[in-house]
Amino acid sequence: MVSPYINQPYTPARPRMFGSTIAKVIWTLVPVVTLGLCAAVPFVVAAVKGVVKPWLAITYVVGEIAILLIAMAVSPKPDDAGSPFAGLLLMILIITAATHTALLDNDKINIGK
Repeated sequence: MVSPYINQPYTPARPRMFGSTIAKVIWTLVPVVTLGLCAAVPFVVAAVKGVVKPWLAITYVVGEIAILLIAMAVSPKPDDAGSPFAGLLLMILIITAATHTALLDNDKINIGK
């Protein structure tokens, strides 16, 4: 007796970004340690590994470049260096990138996967 349910091949599991908890911590610290300059790197690596779709990595690269350009353009004058807006933008970028990096292997989140 041949059953399509017994002989059906298993659907492959989604690729994982992190192999261990240490790897997850290290990848999550990348945007924090680099002060947001490499905020998109974990998402580019995840797109290459097949964890997320490429459009998500492209969105992060474009968003990071836009935020860094805006932060640099906010205070071009030397006497304007006391403005906290550029620092706020960079802090938001760092926190957002670190949080989303930590959530890359979460099975409850399906956006971009």
